Amino acid sequence: MEIREQTEEREQTEEREQMEEREQTEEREQTEEREQTEEREQMEGKQTENVQSDKARAEKAMETLRDYVLALTAQAGESRERGEELWKGISRSGGLLRELAYYHDYGSFLCEYKVAGYTLADALVWQVDHFKLYMDRPEEMNRYRQQRLLLAAFETMAQMEKAPEPLMEKMRQETGQDILL
Repeated sequence: MEIREQTEEREQTEEREQMEEREQTEEREQTEEREQTEEREQMEGKQTENVQSDKARAEKAMETLRDYVLALTAQAGESRERGEELWKGISRSGGLLRELAYYHDYGSFLCEYKVAGYTLADALVWQVDHFKLYMDRPEEMNRYRQQRLLLAAFETMAQMEKAPEPLMEKMRQETGQDILL
């Protein structure tokens, strides 16, 4: 009888140990699941914060660039309406926005964005050549209105995005000669 009792006792002990082990495993799994859920919620919260923060930064950048275009327009002697119109054209183009942001920050051209092979610098050079014919006219003295030429270059690029061929043809034909033909 003693062996039987010992065997039963051992079986009961093993059953208790297995049961305790299962309970511990379940507790560990539940703890891990809770921790993963908490981590996921924290990550989602951070992502939401980051998205909101990124959105706020993007809105601030757009506002800064809009104000910059309006200031350049005023310095060029153009109307606010003209500046708003130009801003609409620039703000619709990711490439022109990037070029404007770079120019705003560094005062030079990035020249990464191209339309039909032309960069913003190409458009500016064409603007300078294009207006050479009119340099003697006081109201058209663009050499003293750097802002006006810059805005004209951005406007040219925005127009080229819509219909590049007519402007490309003008750029090829207008050589900036000092004589009206």
